[in-house]
Amino acid sequence: MSITTTTHLNFRGEARAALDFYHSVFGGDIAVVTYKDTGNVQNPDEADWVTWGQVIADNGFHVMAYDVPSPMPWDRGENAVFVSVRGDGTEEITALWEKLAVGSTVVQPLEASPWAPLYGMLKDRFGIVWVLDVAAPYNG
Repeated sequence: MSITTTTHLNFRGEARAALDFYHSVFGGDIAVVTYKDTGNVQNPDEADWVTWGQVIADNGFHVMAYDVPSPMPWDRGENAVFVSVRGDGTEEITALWEKLAVGSTVVQPLEASPWAPLYGMLKDRFGIVWVLDVAAPYNG
């Protein structure tokens, strides 16, 4: 038996734009189902909002997202979730960093750290905090 965990991001009207952006960074396949698609439109202004969406790529990246409808409480929050992307090589992580950094606020520049060959943290234009690093053997 095995399980898989997937980061599920919640937005208010920005899920499609976020999924499109993450798809442009990580590649793979994108799927989006709107409230209109499911016949569950409670507010006509939200008919094209995402009720379920995901980006899944062959390199192992997988993220899900949806738009919280206006009758439900939602707050973007601060530091509630970090999305961690760890790779084996500096070229791969640097390339992903450069794409994610567009329109973002850098919290910690991508650079060598005491625990990893490369480590960095940024908040993207959707308010999601990403931690990118290159895997290093644990020497505890």
